[in-house]
Amino acid sequence: MKRRTFIAGLGSAAVWPAAARAQQGDRIRRIGVLMGGDENDPLRKTWVSAFTQALADLGWTDGRNARMDLRWGGGDINRIRALAQELVGLQPDIILANSTPATVAVQRETRMIPIVFAGVGEPVASGLVAVLNQPGGNTTGFANLEATLGGKWLELLSEIAPGLKRAAIMFNPDIPSASPYMPSLETAARSLKVEAITAPVHDEVEIETAIIALGREPGGGLVVIPDVFTTVHRAPIISAAARNNVSAVYGVINFTRDGGLLSYGPDPVETFRRAATYVDRILRGAKPAELPVQLPTKFEMAVNLKTAKALGLTVPQSILLRADEVIE
Repeated sequence: MKRRTFIAGLGSAAVWPAAARAQQGDRIRRIGVLMGGDENDPLRKTWVSAFTQALADLGWTDGRNARMDLRWGGGDINRIRALAQELVGLQPDIILANSTPATVAVQRETRMIPIVFAGVGEPVASGLVAVLNQPGGNTTGFANLEATLGGKWLELLSEIAPGLKRAAIMFNPDIPSASPYMPSLETAARSLKVEAITAPVHDEVEIETAIIALGREPGGGLVVIPDVFTTVHRAPIISAAARNNVSAVYGVINFTRDGGLLSYGPDPVETFRRAATYVDRILRGAKPAELPVQLPTKFEMAVNLKTAKALGLTVPQSILLRADEVIE
């Protein structure tokens, strides 16, 4: 297996108590963190670990001058909203929010506490910021949106599955995640002569139904839009695609590590490391309103050869040479 090197494990940095060993006179800065996903997801723990390590590198160390209150939403919108209210009630100095639902929920609770987001799709369309370069208000951060990825996903799917005739675009309509990608997806579909079908899903039953329908005839493919819902429900998506012989492409690398065929998208570990720099700057006096929203700068591709073989696909050399991670 060829893979990037990630910071491993969450370890004791998951919760930072105001320990008795704190130096006399140091002020403990309280940092709230609301993750939209599942606390049992090892990769998401790696994201938090990358964030805490980057903070430590910037001088915010365990028990001396920082404490982190970490909450996990598990992909449940109602739970995310309740946890946002809870975190704001703790009156932290700053809050890091992961995913659009988590950031929206936190901002609804406070317009005073600074918020840094990591992994939001459309911060302007979601009403989180006024404009990217001058956010205004108490919120800024790091978006994971690159609208042209929609077309890129379909091109990659067609490259690895040359018999592709139609592709379902799977997303949760309750989360504003799909619309930015649709123009480039539709353009690519016309160019590739592939029929693009929308597949809105709300639960595992709808996921199963959509993929079964897609697999009834040869040439079916699946593009899974990255959001907190599809990430939390990746196991049933991957399983249904395998059972129904459907080739699928994803926007998050852990889909491929868990058995998905192919993924391409922003590197979330890099996003969380960069988010730590904004948390540091704000804790040192910078204003969120004046820190521009940053777009992704680092992307990663992964391909699962075992899954490709099970689907009867031969992975072209062009994909193997570009992949950051090849799972055998």
